[in-house]
Amino acid sequence: MNHCVQNPVISSNPQVQDLVTRARVAQAAFESFSQEKVDGIVKGIGKYVYDNAEMLAKMAVEESGIGRYEDKILKNKGKARVIWNNLKDKKSRGIIGEDPAKNLIFVAKPMGVIGAVTPITNPIVTPMCNAMFAIKAGNAVIFAPHPKAEKCAILLTEEFMKIVKSFGGPDDLVQVVRKGSIDTTQELMKAVDVVVATGGGAMVKSAYSSGKPSFGVGAGNVPVILDRGIDIKDAAEKIVAGASFDNGIICSHEQFVLVPEENYDEALKQFMATGKVWFTKNPDEVERIRQVVFKDGMLNKDVVGRFPNEIGKLAGVDVPESAKIILVPASAAGDGDILAKEKLCPVVAIFPYKTFNDAVAMAKANLLIEGAGHSAAVHSNSEDHIRYAGTELPISRLVVNQASALTAGGSLTNGFAPTTTLGCGSWGGNSISENLDYKHLMNVSRIGKVITDTKVPTDAEIWA
Repeated sequence: MNHCVQNPVISSNPQVQDLVTRARVAQAAFESFSQEKVDGIVKGIGKYVYDNAEMLAKMAVEESGIGRYEDKILKNKGKARVIWNNLKDKKSRGIIGEDPAKNLIFVAKPMGVIGAVTPITNPIVTPMCNAMFAIKAGNAVIFAPHPKAEKCAILLTEEFMKIVKSFGGPDDLVQVVRKGSIDTTQELMKAVDVVVATGGGAMVKSAYSSGKPSFGVGAGNVPVILDRGIDIKDAAEKIVAGASFDNGIICSHEQFVLVPEENYDEALKQFMATGKVWFTKNPDEVERIRQVVFKDGMLNKDVVGRFPNEIGKLAGVDVPESAKIILVPASAAGDGDILAKEKLCPVVAIFPYKTFNDAVAMAKANLLIEGAGHSAAVHSNSEDHIRYAGTELPISRLVVNQASALTAGGSLTNGFAPTTTLGCGSWGGNSISENLDYKHLMNVSRIGKVITDTKVPTDAEIWA
C-alpha cells in the first residue's frame, strides 16, 4: 500500500524532473520493506561512514578546502555512532505504538521524497544523517550538495545505493543533483515532498518559500557563560575543544565567553595553560583580527574553517602553528562590538561581567544581534542559575557543562537528539525548536476509539 500522495512531477529543469520521477517509483517500491530491512539499510549507511572515516575526511578537506582532517575523522565516526545508536531500537514502520489510556493507536507512514540541501561545512555527515533519517521513515532522498561538496555527495550516493541494493532495495532510493546551481536546488525544493535545508540563511529562506514543508536551521552564535564557583580549568579545556573543532565551522561552537570580572585573569591563565590558545590584548592586533574576520561588516568567507595561523597571516599578525584558537578581548557585548556576531572560524571573544544576571543579559544581546533560537552554553554548579539562563535566553538548547560544539547536536552523554540539523524555532525562522530527527520525516496516523471506562464530566464540573 503506497501511503504517499503521488503528485505528478512538474519541473522546468529536466534533471530535477527525472530525479523526482525516479525517486517516486523507488519510494513506492520501498513501502513494503520490513522494519528489519529498513534498519539494516540505515545501519549500513552509518557503518559505511564509520568504517571509512579517514578516507571520507581526506576527501572532504581536499574538495571543500576547509576544516581539520583529524577532526573530520572524529566527526565522521562520532556522528555515525551516535545517530545509529539513537535510531536502532525505534519503530518507524506500521504500528509504532499505542496509548491505552486514550485508546489511540499510532501508525507510521512516510512523507515521500525528501530533498536534502547539504552544506560545504559538513559534506559527509550531513548527507549521511539526512539519508539515515529519510530511509528510517520509509522515504526516498535526493541530495542537493554545495558545488564544493559535490564529489563527496556523489561518492556517498553510490555507496549508499550499494547498501540499499544489498538488502534488495529499489534503484534510485538515494540520488544526487549533479553540476548543481542555486536555480537547480530551488527547482528541486519545489518538486519534492519535504525539504531539509542545512546551509546559509538565504538557502534556508529559499526552502521555506518553496511551498513545501521544510526544516531549516538559523545562524549559530553561541555565547558561553562561566559561572562563579566552577572549575575554570575544566571549562576552559572544554571551550577550547569545542571552539577549535574542525576549525570552528560547527554552528554550535563557542563564540563569546563571559567570565566573572574577578576571575577574568584566572580564566585567561587557564586558556593559555591548554597550550592551544593564542591571546592578544594589543589593541592594534585585536583590531586587525576584527577587520579580517569581518570584512566591511560581514563575515569574511576567506576565514571560514581556516587554521588560526592562516587567519593571523591574513591579518598581518604572527600566530603560531601550534595555536588551535585565537582568543581576543571584546570591547562590549551585543551591538557594541562586531566580535559579538557569529565567527565560523577558530576566533573566540572574551568579556568580563559583574553579576550572573548581567552575563545572561549580555548573552541575550549577542543572540538578538545574530543566532537567536540556536544555542547557548553555561558552565555552572547552580541549578537556579542554569534554569534562569534557560528561561531567559531566546534559544532552542542550553548546553550545560559540556563542549557545546561537540554535544549540542546530540551525544552519548546527553538527551539532545543526535543530528546534524539543529532547529532554531521561530526566532531563527525555523519550523522546529529542537534537533531534527527521523520522526520529523514521518507522518503518523492516529486511530481513535471510544474510551470505554471514561466518566464524562458534567458542565458544572467542567466549569467548577
